[in-house]
Amino acid sequence: MAELTISGDTHPILKDDPASEWMGIEVVALDDGHATIRMTLRQEMLNGFGMAHGGMIFAFGDTAFALACNPANPGPADEGNITVASGVDINFLKPAFRGQVLTAVANRRASTGRSGLYDIQIYAADPVTGAPTSAPAAVPAAVVPATAHAATVPGELPTDLPPGELVAEFRGRSRTISKK
Repeated sequence: MAELTISGDTHPILKDDPASEWMGIEVVALDDGHATIRMTLRQEMLNGFGMAHGGMIFAFGDTAFALACNPANPGPADEGNITVASGVDINFLKPAFRGQVLTAVANRRASTGRSGLYDIQIYAADPVTGAPTSAPAAVPAAVVPATAHAATVPGELPTDLPPGELVAEFRGRSRTISKK
């Protein structure tokens, strides 16, 4: 499943998450109220304009949101409960293109009772240099070579890339409910 991680961290909600698996999401970092994930934009994630489909950007950010909302190591108090989105406002700032590496960073801003407020930023970068890119011509279609970065493991994205330029951000509102 989508348990491939850069950080060694995994999250129980990824165990049976075919959408995140299909997107190729990798966990970079997890902490209480925080998640950082990555994926590479593929051809089938693009819209008719040749840029990332807004639904793909949203689904990617929503996964980071879910990972930040739910504990990676649930305790007894968490048993029988899940935290889900009760609302989200998204702003698309720039397009992202095939081959770019997207990074989503989700952080809890506030929580009280069963409700929470989270900010999620989504960045796009060139897969080799980590530099922001603004046009599809600047994005290589090839897979990142294993020698591109010292931290690269074959089959994984480099771990030392900066996140790139901000392409979207959203604020999510969460609500903890019973799993029933």
